[in-house]
Amino acid sequence: MRILFVTATRIGDAVLSTGLLDHLLRTYPQARITVACGPAAEGIFARMPGRDATIVLEKRRFSLHWLALWSQVARHRWDLVVDLRGSALAWLVPARARAVMRGGRRPGHRLLHLGQVLRLTPAPRPVAWFDAADVARAEAVLPGEGPFIALGPSANWPGKVWPPERFVELFKALTAPDGPLPGARPVVLAGPGAMEAGLAAPVLRALPEAVDLVGRLSLPEAAAVLARCALFVGNDSGLMHLSAAAGAPTLGLFGPTQASEYAPAGRRARVVMAQGEPGRAPMTALSVGAALEEAVALLRRPEVAAA
Repeated sequence: MRILFVTATRIGDAVLSTGLLDHLLRTYPQARITVACGPAAEGIFARMPGRDATIVLEKRRFSLHWLALWSQVARHRWDLVVDLRGSALAWLVPARARAVMRGGRRPGHRLLHLGQVLRLTPAPRPVAWFDAADVARAEAVLPGEGPFIALGPSANWPGKVWPPERFVELFKALTAPDGPLPGARPVVLAGPGAMEAGLAAPVLRALPEAVDLVGRLSLPEAAAVLARCALFVGNDSGLMHLSAAAGAPTLGLFGPTQASEYAPAGRRARVVMAQGEPGRAPMTALSVGAALEEAVALLRRPEVAAA
């Protein structure tokens, strides 16, 4: 069976789509799956079992990237085409069956919308794929038993960024002698590039004992690192979604984006929202006290069984 799976350009959306892929792999264990995604998201699928190929969809002027993709996939006959981009592509290639996500923004969590594409209720939870080499890398950069607290102080636009000094204050409260994770070591993660490094720099300066993994890991390695952490706290970002998919207790920080649409989805995941109108409040309206309260509640919460 041959399946074409067209998914997101952004890391967070790509992570959320892994639940559908996991469902397809379990339903059709002999399937050969070709994934089409954006360059940033390519690593999400690098360790996926049953992956026949990945086609990186580089955005081009006048939407010519779709023509480039069509030229690579139209020569094959597909048993199933799943198009999460809502494009016309699924109707322009030979296929026995098609599942196309409706475009446009609408209420409800993105995971529910993805589940509707294959008529799945409940929607399958995202997964994170990594292998033994990624685990070995994680053990090398995080030696010992821990515990480790992962901090994700970056995001794809400044409005989603919690002030760095609050990350530092929260970490110190979590690791105080009377805190929930006394003596834990900080791990600071962010993606490659100057912007990500700049957002992480104040946290690293304030926490000189931190393990600095900014821009130093592939996405599968980052997933393996997050799976070793006792807690992840971070802004609404692809890293937040990857943490939840990897099974780490994950606290997502939300202000001017809708937690009702993009809250992290995992066995132990929770959000804390800035005070004010949901989806419009500034990150400065999110207090350290509120984040600490939710982090403690998350750590005390039993793990939700896998679906």
